[in-house]
Amino acid sequence: MSGQSTPTLSSTLDLAAPWLTVEHVSLSYGARKVLDDISFQLPRGAIGCLLGPSGCGKTTALRAIAGFEPVTAGTIALDGQVVSAPGRITPPEKRRIGMVFQDYALFPHLTVADNVGFGIKGRPQASERVAEMLKLVGLDQAGQRYPHELSGGQQQRVALARALAPAPSLVLLDEPFSNLDVSLREHLAGEVREILKRTQTTAILVTHDQHEAFAMADAIGVLADGVLQQWGTAYGLYHQPANQRVANFIGQGAFVKATVMGPHQLRMPLSQQDPDACEVRTTDTITLPPGTPIDLLLRPDDVVHDDRSDIRAEVRHKAFRGAEILYTLRLSNGEEVLAMVPSHHDHALGEAIGIRLSLDHVVAFPSASVHA
Repeated sequence: MSGQSTPTLSSTLDLAAPWLTVEHVSLSYGARKVLDDISFQLPRGAIGCLLGPSGCGKTTALRAIAGFEPVTAGTIALDGQVVSAPGRITPPEKRRIGMVFQDYALFPHLTVADNVGFGIKGRPQASERVAEMLKLVGLDQAGQRYPHELSGGQQQRVALARALAPAPSLVLLDEPFSNLDVSLREHLAGEVREILKRTQTTAILVTHDQHEAFAMADAIGVLADGVLQQWGTAYGLYHQPANQRVANFIGQGAFVKATVMGPHQLRMPLSQQDPDACEVRTTDTITLPPGTPIDLLLRPDDVVHDDRSDIRAEVRHKAFRGAEILYTLRLSNGEEVLAMVPSHHDHALGEAIGIRLSLDHVVAFPSASVHA
């Protein structure tokens, strides 16, 4: 059961020899603090992600890692060598960092091959390296074409090939898929992950899209208001969020009020007509003491459509997802929950349907916790 109220920097990754270390980094613009005491580590060959809404500080963190922004406090190290500290900064060109930008930043007057080879022009075997990179990203037949002749996904792969051509120590990707169709983003994120893994390249992705983060990253850090709320795996963030801000941002769900009655029992106002329906059994063990008021996170898979149930909820909104419909349901006490239901159960707005709870995993916080 989740019940932590402070950030955690846990990860299942092996950090015995971290390649990138960000330690107690803060960054301010005058009196405005943009990053506040951020710490995380990433092993060589791993893919990390800084995830959060616009304005949370994630792009600023990426720019600090790249060497474009000086830090106010803390240190950034690559392979054990400090490259950023207050009053001390190694310039970007000496960090051997590759960048992939949101707008691709390809040169329109250069061919695809010339774009890929731009950063290694004049080096021995540059043409062979370009051919190798184009084959790696599946564009070995497109070397003599121009960027405007390619699709958005192909242009993004050219940008990645250009970043990888100089064999960087670290690749930074700044919202790299935001200009693409939603249906293409997750697919391309998986492709980019495969390419980075094949080349054993360490990388940091910045995005506001959790689906991209899940498809691509080994470790994810959730940022809010310049503070790293939690650093861990996608599974850990979803099932063991450190606080309510993380729980609200990762996945879908709604918090409802409940009271702990025992290690496997909760009481919550599901039905005003039937007091017995207020008692809910859980598979997961609840570690908070009996009598504790909690905010319980109900994910859509926790709320099961059951016509035989005496607990009724009113359909307030519905979103058709093909095989399933995501329903927003209002309980008799006025609280709302989400339920993912097979789409052949097509209910009308305002209709009362039967539901029951299936709590295999409990995510809850004492009600004194501050909501996001």
